[in-house]
Amino acid sequence: MIAAPRRRPWRRTRAINPWACGSWLVVAGTLAPFAALAVAASPGSADLWSHLLAHVVPAATLDTLTLLAGVGLAAMTIGVGLAWLVTAYDFPGRRVLAGALLLPLAMPTYIVAYAYLDVLHPVGPVQEAVRAVLGFDSPREFRLPDIRSMTGCTVLLAFVLYPYVYLSTRATFLMQSANLLDAARTLGCSRAQAFFRVGLPLARPAIVVGLSLTLMETLNDIGASEFLGVRTLTVAIYTTWVTRSDLPGAAQIAIAMLAVVLALGAMERWGRRRQRYANDAQHPTPLVAHRLRGVQALAALTLGAVPIAVGFAVPAAYLVHAASVRVGSAGLPTSILEEALTTVLLAFGATAVAVVAGTLVAYASRTASARAATALVSLGSVGYATPGTVVAIGLLPVVIGLDTVADIVTRSLLGVATGLLMLGTGLALVYAYVVRFLAITIGGAEAGFSKVSRALDEAAATLGAGAATRLWRIHLPLLRPAVATAAVLMFVDCMKELPATLLLRPIGVETLATHLYGEAARGTYEDGAVAALLIVFVGLGPVWLLAHLGKQRA
Repeated sequence: MIAAPRRRPWRRTRAINPWACGSWLVVAGTLAPFAALAVAASPGSADLWSHLLAHVVPAATLDTLTLLAGVGLAAMTIGVGLAWLVTAYDFPGRRVLAGALLLPLAMPTYIVAYAYLDVLHPVGPVQEAVRAVLGFDSPREFRLPDIRSMTGCTVLLAFVLYPYVYLSTRATFLMQSANLLDAARTLGCSRAQAFFRVGLPLARPAIVVGLSLTLMETLNDIGASEFLGVRTLTVAIYTTWVTRSDLPGAAQIAIAMLAVVLALGAMERWGRRRQRYANDAQHPTPLVAHRLRGVQALAALTLGAVPIAVGFAVPAAYLVHAASVRVGSAGLPTSILEEALTTVLLAFGATAVAVVAGTLVAYASRTASARAATALVSLGSVGYATPGTVVAIGLLPVVIGLDTVADIVTRSLLGVATGLLMLGTGLALVYAYVVRFLAITIGGAEAGFSKVSRALDEAAATLGAGAATRLWRIHLPLLRPAVATAAVLMFVDCMKELPATLLLRPIGVETLATHLYGEAARGTYEDGAVAALLIVFVGLGPVWLLAHLGKQRA
């Protein structure tokens, strides 16, 4: 009897996870501009490379690194000092001051530069008042140092961006255990020595996080640097593309800038490669603030009020005055309402897409393995560490390719030519915003998912609920506060974004940011004050939200 051939057992294939597939498509769309950046740089000739390396890149890189070093050091000093002041000391007005120190976050850097250019102009109010006190009649006899300098740019950016360091460091100081500081005091350390030898080293990770955000914002800046005469890599990219119409050259400078970003990230990781931190107890004793009275309390309040005045109060007062003069003499600018509507629509569209995409990536990472989850979140968030000019340069070939494919398909099927569908309608700008700020919505959704017990998923699964049903009926209602917070933050960031908007906006389309940039470039400051005031007013929403969350944490 011949035995029948033995059949190999059927192997069950693992089902494809549609959430993972969708999230990897989102990540691919986020990474596409960076892959296209190399393609855009390739048409550049060897002579162009040699010219850029000899005359453009070294000077721009030196200015960029000098600005980063100056702003980083100044913002770290201001932010850490203020965080310790409002945490370790108690004085009248401390609670109000702790929230008000976040106000400069509502001021985009280019608006602050725009305001101070007029306030500190040789014939502006400040220098006129100084000359009147000193008895001089004209700027030829006496004038203050020009704010259009590396020093002026560094100081202004530091006073606007220090809240990133202040916010993260203060949160760490609030969570530090007082037992460690008390132990240092019993060993003979003064309050200052306990701060430098115990409190400051323990806060180092938070300081690094805040400093990284500060340097990213500095690197992304284009308006303040250009207005104040500092030729950074970002400014060099913009002028090479727009002024000289040299896309390959701009892409090559963008690659050099991306190398600077990667080098900064590598240095930051190398600097804390051996650092490990742990608290001393499950329930640490909160820090008790030392009470200040009299002259000391007044000095502390004054010290905390100076950054608020420089980074927010003075520019805001100028904008209110300039806008009231403009409206009183000539009414509202004729195009301001249309530009405001355009700004809101673009920001709202990008926010809606990013919320969906970020929630998808966060949900997929929740159901994936640890390595896959880390890869999804890290790759999806890469745009936040990249300046808007670099994203725009890399996005242009991608958008042109999509427009070409769409035009070919509609011509063959419908006989209709779409032309520049994405570039001409603002969809390219929405795409750029999503790539640039997707990390915000991913982080918000991740924070919300982390507070949802997996037992709820298991219970719903036993009742027959699929992944989509669990997401819709369980997770999304619980995620609403975290996702809403992330959406507000992204909406405001989209409204303030200038570099990508300047490079990718459709012809003839203006937003509030580009309107302000154009007025400042022409020197007509009063005409741009209304647009600047609207941007600042919208930016106050997230500041209030962060201050409210800070009070809850305290």
